[in-house]
Amino acid sequence: MSDIPEVLFVCVHNAGRSQMAAALLDHHAAGRVTVRSAGSAPAESINPAVREVMGELGLDLSKEFPKPLTTEAVEAADVVITMGCGDACPVFPGKRYLDWQLADPAGRGADDVRPIRDDIDRRVRALLAELLPATD
Repeated sequence: MSDIPEVLFVCVHNAGRSQMAAALLDHHAAGRVTVRSAGSAPAESINPAVREVMGELGLDLSKEFPKPLTTEAVEAADVVITMGCGDACPVFPGKRYLDWQLADPAGRGADDVRPIRDDIDRRVRALLAELLPATD
């Protein structure tokens, strides 16, 4: 078993909220957390407004793509976070499950997606502080 915590972000289409959360956690954790995202019905591509607002933070999602949710991904994760989109995950003992109620960026422009991104960023930073408490 690895000492590195693994977090899985799940949203139906894996094209917006879960992609932002994964990119933000990966960025802030700087290799100290394994981060994945997936969806039960992956879209063909990531929401363009999501790509734009993440690019504003220097996070390039151009090589990312929506991925299918698998039982193996859930089983491998220590923490599974759904994004308020009603997606259901297989439940395994010993996992921590959270549901973050977030607005859906689908069909919205960058001005409407920025506050969603910023909300996710606050939650990701708080999660990171729980996963990797500061050492004295």
